[in-house]
Amino acid sequence: MKLSVVILNYNVRYFLELCIKSVQAAIADLDAEIIVVDNHSSDDSCQMVKQLFPQVTLIQNKQNVGFSKGNNIGVAQAKGNYVCILNPDTVVAEDTFKKCLDYAEDIPDLGILGCQLIDGRGHFLPESKRNIPTPLVSIKKILGISNTYYANHLRPSDTGKVDVLVGAFMLLKKEVYDAVDGFDEDYFMYGEDIDLSYKVLKAGYQNVYFGATTILHYKGESTLKDEIYAKRFYGAMQLFYNKHFKSNPVFDLIVWMGIQFSRFIHKSPKQIDYKISDYALLSDYLDFKVKLPFQFEVVKHINNVSTNSQLIFDGNSINYKDIINNLAASDKEKSITFRILPAAAEFIIGSDSSQQRGEVLLLK
Repeated sequence: MKLSVVILNYNVRYFLELCIKSVQAAIADLDAEIIVVDNHSSDDSCQMVKQLFPQVTLIQNKQNVGFSKGNNIGVAQAKGNYVCILNPDTVVAEDTFKKCLDYAEDIPDLGILGCQLIDGRGHFLPESKRNIPTPLVSIKKILGISNTYYANHLRPSDTGKVDVLVGAFMLLKKEVYDAVDGFDEDYFMYGEDIDLSYKVLKAGYQNVYFGATTILHYKGESTLKDEIYAKRFYGAMQLFYNKHFKSNPVFDLIVWMGIQFSRFIHKSPKQIDYKISDYALLSDYLDFKVKLPFQFEVVKHINNVSTNSQLIFDGNSINYKDIINNLAASDKEKSITFRILPAAAEFIIGSDSSQQRGEVLLLK
């Protein structure tokens, strides 16, 4: 088998459904499998997977074992030569895996391959490509005085070597994953992708950012950017530093201060309330039949959508690659918000900010 896609889920049932549908479309012509590991969700994620996707391998953990251990459990069951660690709040294009695999085959010492990530409004996510958080880089990141945390030597559309890739999308050979013992289970959430990237580099492989394909990452569906996130992030940085660098009292003090004051530095984000003047549906079906709870206009092109509108992509007639490309190319000055109506689904889904949870509108 060529590829195993491992998706770790925790209480994001509708995002997971959209993710699996996009992955199915992307592996249609590949010898591949989908493995969903559920970290004891309290919603009906597992029931949904069993009912809608019986061909998907579902592993149900009896407790929330965290990101690292959950993914390690999934990879242990993988049959593919390559594995892709994929977040459930992502949407991949139909050619994402084929492009990545074709590129990966030409790099004999490839470690991890990442790609370009955008959020629910089409903005590039800079964590798609990062540098090793050395003590100096980490201190500057914590104090907010530098952007050297990100790999700015590459543009979003470029391809080249980087140190760290994001855990929302990591493609690598299973033998490489196994050679470095996968994710370090000392990390419960946050920092594990940095640690894995660094372990792969130290093992003699090269990590590559592949900007030729783009995926959608709604981000923040399992966790929010609040004071709890800040504490975990700073704690993960301290754990990473203690594992891989010599002790430095100054750095330890700054990290400790960051953790202590994180509740004041990182407040829970305020909900952004965009003023929606009109609704538009981007669809090839001019006689669109699905009943929506608002008046809307069917349009054929994103340029026909006015300022302050909400645009719904009809997944029954528009493929995922076109949805992602439209988001990336959208006019950010028009304050348009976006939603997706997945194919054969009874909900509309989307997110207006990577700092807060997305929105699911049930149609039934």
